[in-house]
Amino acid sequence: MSAPAPAPAYKIGIVKQVLSGDTIVIRRQPQGGPPPEKVIALSGITAPKLARQKTPNNDTESKDEPFAWEAREYLRKLVGREVIFTADKPPNSATREYGCVWTGKDPIKDDNVIEVLLTEGLAKVRDGGRNIPQLKRLVELEDVAKSQGKGIWGPDLQDHVREIKTWTDSPKALVAKFNGKPVKAIIEYVRDGSTVRLCLLPDFYQITLMLSGIRCPAVRQDGESEPYAEEARFFLESKLLQRDVEVVLESVNNNNYVGTILHPQGNIAEALLRQGFARCVDWSLAVMKSGASSLRSAEKAAKEARIRIWTNYVSNAPIIAAKDKEFTATVMEVVNGDALVVKMPNNTQKKIFLASIRPPREKNNPDEEGKNSPRPKGFKPLYDIPWMYEAREFLRKKVIGKRVNVTVDYIQPAKDNFPEKSCCTVVAGGVNLAEALVSKGYATVVRYRNDNDQRSSHYDKLLEAELKAQKAGIGVHAKKDIPTHRIQDTSGDSAKSKKFFPFLKRAQKTEATVEFVASGSRMRIYIPKESVLVTFLLAGINCPRGSRPAIGGGGMQSAEPFGEEALQFTKEKCLQRDVVVTIEEMDKAGNFIGWLWNDNENLSVALVEHGLATMHHTAETSEFARQIKTAEENAMKRRIGLWRDYVEVEKETEKERNAPIQDRTVKYEKVVVTEVTEEGNFYAQNVDLGSKLENLMDRIHQEFKNNAPLPGSYVPRRGHICAARYTSDENWYRAKVERITEDKMVHIYYIDYGNREIVPAARLAPLPPGTELEPAYASEFTLCCVKFPADPEDRSEAVAVFSSDTLNRKLLLNVETRGSPPCVTLVDPNTNVDIGKNLIKEGLVLMEPLRDHRLMGLVAEYRAAQEHAKCSRLNLWRHGDITDDDAVEFGARR
Repeated sequence: MSAPAPAPAYKIGIVKQVLSGDTIVIRRQPQGGPPPEKVIALSGITAPKLARQKTPNNDTESKDEPFAWEAREYLRKLVGREVIFTADKPPNSATREYGCVWTGKDPIKDDNVIEVLLTEGLAKVRDGGRNIPQLKRLVELEDVAKSQGKGIWGPDLQDHVREIKTWTDSPKALVAKFNGKPVKAIIEYVRDGSTVRLCLLPDFYQITLMLSGIRCPAVRQDGESEPYAEEARFFLESKLLQRDVEVVLESVNNNNYVGTILHPQGNIAEALLRQGFARCVDWSLAVMKSGASSLRSAEKAAKEARIRIWTNYVSNAPIIAAKDKEFTATVMEVVNGDALVVKMPNNTQKKIFLASIRPPREKNNPDEEGKNSPRPKGFKPLYDIPWMYEAREFLRKKVIGKRVNVTVDYIQPAKDNFPEKSCCTVVAGGVNLAEALVSKGYATVVRYRNDNDQRSSHYDKLLEAELKAQKAGIGVHAKKDIPTHRIQDTSGDSAKSKKFFPFLKRAQKTEATVEFVASGSRMRIYIPKESVLVTFLLAGINCPRGSRPAIGGGGMQSAEPFGEEALQFTKEKCLQRDVVVTIEEMDKAGNFIGWLWNDNENLSVALVEHGLATMHHTAETSEFARQIKTAEENAMKRRIGLWRDYVEVEKETEKERNAPIQDRTVKYEKVVVTEVTEEGNFYAQNVDLGSKLENLMDRIHQEFKNNAPLPGSYVPRRGHICAARYTSDENWYRAKVERITEDKMVHIYYIDYGNREIVPAARLAPLPPGTELEPAYASEFTLCCVKFPADPEDRSEAVAVFSSDTLNRKLLLNVETRGSPPCVTLVDPNTNVDIGKNLIKEGLVLMEPLRDHRLMGLVAEYRAAQEHAKCSRLNLWRHGDITDDDAVEFGARR
């Protein structure tokens, strides 16, 4: 009698990797040192083999066997999970062991992986195993799968062969193909902490990817790896190996793809940095679509904690994100002698300061008691502080309106009510502006402590330039010939303006410099010939005004439509530019009115041509009347600016009157009604665009989930498109700012759904980049030939019924007449009922006749519906014919 078989020795481990449909790598719980790994071949079965690719050590190449990928994928779902297993090493095996694996920690309750593979037809009993008594249970499972035609025993085997593709074009073409969109992938191999090999789904492209923005210590196969290299690789393996991830391909480096791996728990690059396994790489950060700042923050945290690769770190230089380090911009304004306002590539404006220099300063003269004397009335630093005007003019003539290269050297934090400063080295035409200013004596160099690294990257050259200026005794270092500027300012002083008006009007064309722009047509100019500052208004146009302080200090007044655009247009055209003006009139407040040219372009005509102003009646008698009228007509035709919603009324020609009457055109669109207004108008979305809207909302919601906006950081402006947090569901949607009240409440219109809401400014934020460019998905319409009652109660009842018939329902819409909003008919596709006609028939609304010949048939049907409501005395007609009040005896006029 033989002895009973010993009970199996169960072990616990975590599935690290699946090599094939019948081979698993399991990592045991460590008892000190690196965790031991076991390669477990599933006993008694063989699974279809995965494809083999050519390698330096293997010249043979093969394809997947049928269901090889499905078998591997079933086991891959166990990666990262804790399982129990048995393992025995045959005498002839060096590393591989054979055993069983269960999907959990209870061999009785949890599934045996071998049995599941056989049951699903994803494996078969190994050759010769059918005669082994111990494998009887497996043979039975295999026979059942055969009888059911499952998996490898089924008829459609070739439909289950994975086709691994090779990208044959340039690597950059693959990056361009996905265009920065996340791609599903599986991490197949980890070379080091920042380099992996992965498979892109669903096309099965095999690529090597370097993580954007970081570099981990290198793992060397033929030498000693860098410190913490193996730990970094283990960290990445434990988190991502053979896991489902999303990849954003961003660039190419030496035929290796560079990109970001997105895991449901976050960006793995950020985790590596935070754990001290990696460092930021400037060139790689620059290619990232987003998230570079978070990587910088993670690296900073690791440095401050001095963990792993940063154990001996000592800070000696400012840390600035790569994307903010260097950029090219256009100079819009010169502020004093050490600051510029520049227009960034994304069209936003930013104020930057020249690093490590100080503009000319006011010399304070102490009074008899030793205190600094107060500034005299009307003191203007630009003109009254020696050399400040010369410094400003040097920069203005050199860089205004020109592109410059900017390198951010350090960020000076906010202090003593002064905001944060971006201190930069600015190069124009190969000349360092700060160095040029210092060499001419228009600025001095700031001195620092030896341990202060917050300084210009060209600090030594600045010191050399200052020494030369000091030796030459020029500029602020001069002891004599100090410049003075006696400027007359006529702003707000009509009496002073009257003294200059005759000279300026008689001078015809006068050279001037625009010092300040208040609105699209209002500015302050400096006329050097007369040494006078005047307020100047553009003649011949009506221009909307931007936001401005209210009279009497009551806060800010909202901008008129396109007022901010007009202001920005004028700023870009002429702020701090040398212009030519002709002064023709002066108003009661002492403001001069006339024409302005910049580079031979009449600014009044340019504003009208861009739809940012309209022709004023006073222009009809000027020599520029034809130019302004032509510009206005062109703006109307192009529907730009103020003419965006302009509807041209065409005159009916004799030919059109004699033309045959066209039939009504019916071309239904599938829509969903999302909002009904109190007046009876409604907003609808095109059903065919629903997927695009869903994708847009997903992008917006995901962006705000990953990067929650800072409350109060967004300043709303009338007419601007922003993101708003809807009160009902607390989700973010696109909205247009319609009005801002004095108590800072904002009236907004949700452009993709048509509803409106009043919210505090804290519930608004800028839209994620790119999402503001898509057109609005909700359009406003009104029912054709339908007139809602004037009585509030009757109208409310009609709107309620109309809402119940239409809201959130799929309907058919046909545009009958174009307009603002378009007149349409709505039909319920389920009942084929015309909703507008049905409202008339029920006596809830009135019919509004149209004289359009095309719609005569429709008008006749609607009139018949109204006659039915009259005869039946329904709703509005319950007390008789309500149109009888139009009779002469009731005061109506014929």
